[in-house]
This record gives sequence, structure tokens and C-alpha cells, in this order.
Amino acid sequence: MTQTSTRPEGLSAYIAVTAAYWAFMLTDGALRMLVLLHFHTLGFSPVQLAYLFVLYEIAGIVTNLGAGWIAARFGLTSTLYAGLAIQVLALLALAQLDPAWVIGVSVVYVMLVQGASGVAKDLAKMSSKSAVKILAPTEDGGLFRWVAILTGSKNIVKGIGFLLGATLLATLGFVWAVLGMAAILAIILIAVLIAMPSGLPKGRKGTKFSEVFSKSANVNWLSAARVFLFGARDVWFVVGIPIYFYAVLSDGTVAGNRTAFFMIGIFMAAWIILYGLVQANAPRILRANARPEAELIGAARGWAWSLAVIPAVLTVAVLLAGEPQMWLTIVLVIGLLVFGAVFAVNSSLHSYLILAFTKAERVTMDVGFYYMANAAGRLLGTLLSGLTYQIGGLPLLLATAAVMVALSASVVGFLKPHADPV
Repeated sequence: MTQTSTRPEGLSAYIAVTAAYWAFMLTDGALRMLVLLHFHTLGFSPVQLAYLFVLYEIAGIVTNLGAGWIAARFGLTSTLYAGLAIQVLALLALAQLDPAWVIGVSVVYVMLVQGASGVAKDLAKMSSKSAVKILAPTEDGGLFRWVAILTGSKNIVKGIGFLLGATLLATLGFVWAVLGMAAILAIILIAVLIAMPSGLPKGRKGTKFSEVFSKSANVNWLSAARVFLFGARDVWFVVGIPIYFYAVLSDGTVAGNRTAFFMIGIFMAAWIILYGLVQANAPRILRANARPEAELIGAARGWAWSLAVIPAVLTVAVLLAGEPQMWLTIVLVIGLLVFGAVFAVNSSLHSYLILAFTKAERVTMDVGFYYMANAAGRLLGTLLSGLTYQIGGLPLLLATAAVMVALSASVVGFLKPHADPV
């Protein structure tokens, strides 16, 4: 399917999908901070905190495989609506958590609810990203530009969600914060159900599940690179750095805990917002509209190796510092923000290339497979985040991130322009 111009109904559908995705990611970011900080204050260890997000990521792996086929079979709007609805139910379920439960029961319950949330997120994500391939104009770098706008704006909204989650926890408490988000998302779902315009494919009945697995070497190599790229981010992002900052900022009092919540929320929000801003401007940074696919593949290699240097330098800084010090905290904040900016360019290149490598008739399946790899990377990073921080602290955590980025850069080296048909 090729478009040379943007139809009004296509643009309306793109706006509706983007708005729904924004609403979802706002609650997703807020929920991540609520769960992390709330259960840390209840005494959960770094490994136990990582467990809370494990099923979330496992669900993403399974969901992306199935979601690509479901969308191809029943249409993109069906998976988008399902994602929003499941997230509302997950939020309502999380509000039923009883503080009197023993830690083991609480961990299992939250893992199950987070698993449902993981299903919801990847249904919504796959639907939104696939819609861009269908709806975007192809001339003048239109595909890269629309991908960048969706992914960049999504991460800005998610960053605001991190700050919102920390703020709601400090002001309203856990239960009312979760219930409030469920109510808002339910309203958004109803609005999208009523107002969604035409423009998205309805699905085709003959689609086989076996078609999910791509025969394209480029799709497979890029998916492998995505595993290591997002594993490198989440190995420090999910548990290690927030808990380190909490230890540095909190003095153990109620007021001190609230201050720590706000400061951590501000940093996490700033990181995600910066990430989103750079993503949205990646086509301009890379001059993508004037460069052929082969040059953008080469750029993906160079940016990946540049990214690997940052956690390696931070590892050395932490080893030199020994105990936590103010200058080290400043270096970590600056270094991780730089990591976020360079990471955003890498992520944007990947998001563009997966859509460039696939064809419109199987976009949901290739995108689903690719985001299955994305979820696998987040799962790997989540597990390693709690484990490496508990075993070796920040040095081991950051060194692991550096190794994983280097692996991603190595795999990107196997990409070739128009390597094979998809």
C-alpha cells in the first residue's frame, strides 16, 4: 500500500489513535512510579521490586506475538479498544490491594495485575505504531516524521505520567490515585469509541498465526538489536537508579520521604520528556528527509556505539567515587540525561527502520514481532536491574548497561538496505 498524500480521514484517524495512546501512556507512566515508590516504602527489596514488573514484561512478549495476528485478523481498532479497556480493569484491580496482606501475597497479586497492564500496553502500542505505516504519507520523509511525532509525544506524556504518579502518591495516597486514573482512562475510552473516524484497516479473515514470524533478515536482526537496546535502558531505569536516589535523598521521615518522591519523580519525568523531545526531532537531527535508507542504517550503527560509551564512563565515575557523594549524584543525573538524548535517536531510528523494512499488508505482524523483542529486552533489563543492584550496586548495574548497548550496536551491523522481501 502506497500513499502520496494524507487523506483527511487518515489524518483524523491518526490524531484519534495518538490521543488515545497519549491517555494510555499517561496512566502507564504514573502507575510505574506509584508501584515502585509505594512498595519500596513498604520494605520491598530491589529484587522483589523487580519481580513486580516481571509479568508485565512477560505479558508484553506474548501479547505482541498475538496482537499482531489479532489486529491483522480483526482490525487495528479492536486491539486499541481492548488495550484501553484492560488497563481500566487493571487499575481498578490494583486499588483492591490490601496493606494487611503478607508480602508474598502482595507480590503475586501485583505481578498478576501488572501482567494485565502489560497486555493492555502492548495492545495499544502495537495498534498505534502500525497505524502510522498505514496512514502516513510517503513523500519527503513523511513516514519517519509521523513515527517521530507519535513516539516522541508519547514519551513526553509518559514522562509527565511519572511526575503525576509521584505527586499523586505524595498527596492522595495509593488507592485514590489509582482509582482517579481508572476513571479518567474510562472516559477517554468512551470518547474514542464514539469519535473514532474511518481510515484504519478492518482486518482480513484468512490471516494465519504462522505469518507472525518474519522471513526478513532485517526485521529479525533489528528485533535482536532492540532486545539489547531496551535491556540496557531498563537495567538502570526500572529499579536501580530510583532506589539509589531514594537512599540519597530520603532522611527516613514522612516529610523526607515526600521530598524524595517528588525529586525522583521530577528526574524520571525529565528523563522521559527529554527522551520524547529528542525522538520527536530525530528526523531533523538526522536530516532524514535527504538521506537514503542505507545511510540511515549506517547512522544507526554510529549512534549505537556512541550510546555505549556513556554508561561505561558512568561506571568509572562510580568506581572512583566509592561511597555516594554529591558530585557523583550530579554526574549521574547529567550522564543519564545525555544517555536519554542519545538513546532517543537510537530508538527513533529503530522505530523508523522497522516500518521501512515491512510492507503495509503485514505491518501489524512485523511490528508485533518487533515489539515482542522490545518487551523481551525490557524483561531482561528489569530482571537484571534488581539483581545487579543488589549484588554489585551501581558499578555492576551501569557496566551491564554498557555491555548490552555494545551488543545492540554489534547486531545493528548486520542490517542491509533492501536485504530481502518481507
